[in-house]
Amino acid sequence: MFMLSRILTTVGSIITICFGLWHFFVPRIWNWYSYINPNATELIIAVRNINVFFSLCLVLFGAANIIFINGNHANRFSIIIMLLVTSVLWLTRLSLQLIYPQGSFNLIVRYGMLIMFIIVTLCFLISLFIVISQKNIA
Repeated sequence: MFMLSRILTTVGSIITICFGLWHFFVPRIWNWYSYINPNATELIIAVRNINVFFSLCLVLFGAANIIFINGNHANRFSIIIMLLVTSVLWLTRLSLQLIYPQGSFNLIVRYGMLIMFIIVTLCFLISLFIVISQKNIA
């Protein structure tokens, strides 16, 4: 059963890392700064910094989850905490997509994002429940 948790966590983490790496380029791809007054330099800097911080966090969370779940040095408690934090992160993103959907200009993007967020959230939640239910993990 723990092998399934490893697989799910690794899949969810790889998607998280890819989402984080992709997000580094989102401002340029979607031309974010064209919507901001060029004289609002502090706002431009703030948006850029928040995006870099967010993108890096996703990459680091994904990498940390892979290391924790597949390494030999993490204990059960540490794995549970990492999976819990990542599950809350993705549950929040999934909830936001349901409440305030992005990609409304293109239904493929909108529902593609929703499906991907559901898959990633389920990867981490199922993995979390497996680890919680196991007495010993190997």
